[in-house]
Amino acid sequence: MSDEQTSDAWADYLAAAQRLDAVRRAASTAAGEQAATVQAAHQELIGVRARLAPQHARLVQDLRVPEVDLAPQAAEQVLAAQAVAGGPAGALAALRQARATADAADAALLGPGPDAPWRPWARNLLVYGPFAAAVLLVQIVLYLVAPSGSLPTYALLCGLSMPVLAFALGWVTLGFVYGGEGGKVDRTPLVGAVTCLTPVLLTCMGVGLLAFFR
Repeated sequence: MSDEQTSDAWADYLAAAQRLDAVRRAASTAAGEQAATVQAAHQELIGVRARLAPQHARLVQDLRVPEVDLAPQAAEQVLAAQAVAGGPAGALAALRQARATADAADAALLGPGPDAPWRPWARNLLVYGPFAAAVLLVQIVLYLVAPSGSLPTYALLCGLSMPVLAFALGWVTLGFVYGGEGGKVDRTPLVGAVTCLTPVLLTCMGVGLLAFFR
């Protein structure tokens, strides 16, 4: 055999060895991924069972739902078999969907959990409220320390300026606190305006009642 033939045979051997090594590596990676998927599906199955057990007990014991009504029907069994027909990956996806359904069922039965997002107006009250309380406190202090003759002037100045200042501070604070969430911040200006004007109304009512009973 000539040197050229020997070199060609060696090149063919190296190419074949490289292809075999690539196949081995691909098979090993696929086997590892499948094993990880099987393990994840097993853990997901444990979690789904743990979620369904208290729901089943609640339906049977508290709501008096018959056991026969909770058994899967033939059509549901066919759909479940089709969902897991794709192997471990399909089973994992079906189990995750089942867990999401269990979460939705808990939310429907028990209401939103402590981690559910607040409505904008309720969230904003936590910002506007302290500023409005500060306005009320300042007005009460001014009413107690202001001379009797200058009370209308103080009331006019506070009634016009302090609610506006409280609203502006609340507006800026909302942008600072919630502006990093992305998108436009819903500052609910009507809720803020009503909240910041409430101390003025309370002060006027209090002063009017005191003048009435004196």
